[in-house]
Amino acid sequence: MQDAPPAGWLERRFALTERGTTPRTEILAGVTTFLTMAYIILVNPAILGQAGMPVAAVAAATCFAAGVASIMMGFIANTPLALAPGMGLNAYFSFTVVQQMGIPWPVALGCVFVSGVAFLVLTLAGVRQMIVAAIPQHLFAAVAGGIGLFIGFIGLRNGGIVVSNPATSVALGDLRAGGAALALFGLVAIAVLSAWKVRGAMLIGIVATTLAGIAAGLVQFSPAPYSFAALGETAFALDLAGVFTAQGGIGIVEILFVFLFVDLFDNLGTLVAVTKRAGLIGPDGRIPRLNRILVTDSIATMIGATAGTSTVTSYVESAAGVQAGGRTGLTAIVTGVLFLLAIFFAPYAQLVPLAATAPALILVGALMMAPLIEVAWDDPEAAIPAFLTVALIPLTFSIANGLAFGITAHALLKLLRGKIGRGDWFLLILSALFVTRFVWLAAA
Repeated sequence: MQDAPPAGWLERRFALTERGTTPRTEILAGVTTFLTMAYIILVNPAILGQAGMPVAAVAAATCFAAGVASIMMGFIANTPLALAPGMGLNAYFSFTVVQQMGIPWPVALGCVFVSGVAFLVLTLAGVRQMIVAAIPQHLFAAVAGGIGLFIGFIGLRNGGIVVSNPATSVALGDLRAGGAALALFGLVAIAVLSAWKVRGAMLIGIVATTLAGIAAGLVQFSPAPYSFAALGETAFALDLAGVFTAQGGIGIVEILFVFLFVDLFDNLGTLVAVTKRAGLIGPDGRIPRLNRILVTDSIATMIGATAGTSTVTSYVESAAGVQAGGRTGLTAIVTGVLFLLAIFFAPYAQLVPLAATAPALILVGALMMAPLIEVAWDDPEAAIPAFLTVALIPLTFSIANGLAFGITAHALLKLLRGKIGRGDWFLLILSALFVTRFVWLAAA
């Protein structure tokens, strides 16, 4: 039985008939997108909690930011694109900015907010085209792959599958230990569900692993009374003044740079993947309403930082909703509403152990390796900068280091081969800044 043709406000607002869809299809697509993204409600607090942030409050902030951002995207850009705190940038926030660089998490949230403002200004000024033109496609792919390895390594470490070793830096952990065994159980569960293309495979796997941990006595949890006040502990906690007064020097600039660039890379890759699958790319190859999409994304990052979470960005999991028939912003709105409803379950994010979220990180890392096929590995001019980027992100535990080596190597090879032109001035400026950064770090 077919749906009745849409009419009224929904039809006028979202052009459902024009895009060959119906309200029922859009709702189903929105639910599908939510199920494929819902793991972030548990994984993001687990990562940011290691930066000293209150887990339940981060879970609430994650739901709030994802909900509001996705609803905004639906209304402003009428695109089936959902948003949430981005994987990779949350790890950079927690492990590099807070733990390695010693930046307090309120100041780190301030950096996220400022990067959102910078993204908005660059978008409105049209500068983003210059940035995109300066970075070759193989480095976009390499950054995605490097972040995938970074996230996967964090998952392996959190699960106790990989441990530190003074002789070899890292080694295989004790797989008989409770945490490692639980992580392996979760890894198998999520992998099998994903292979069978079960919707919400990661969320189901995390919940199943948590329940297995409880049954085995590996999870200790004392639920606190439900309190909206507790859920608001990260709201408006960002320290903007600290961004400009912190004794970070180049370090603060580097943080802002990474937040801005990786968010830009994430967006471009996700936009192309999702809009292409939805058949929304124009005949000229351009993405419709691109400015609206990027403006919404930058505002979403500011909202997320204010609520108390790391950079909010577009999610490639939105493609699952598109696969289910989603073609308009109504899909994103449904996803956003479900995220807002999930706030009521935020306190229970503390129940989920690291061993249960670790498999999700490993699988997300694996999925992020796909863009590496875009690198011409038989061409040294592309392969060397790409490899340095992919290798140094996880090995130095820093997206910034991988990005710096990749862009600098690309510029140096281009310069020494006599291929530098007038249009490469921005690439040369970026490379000079990176070299200055390396000299500064060596002297520090």
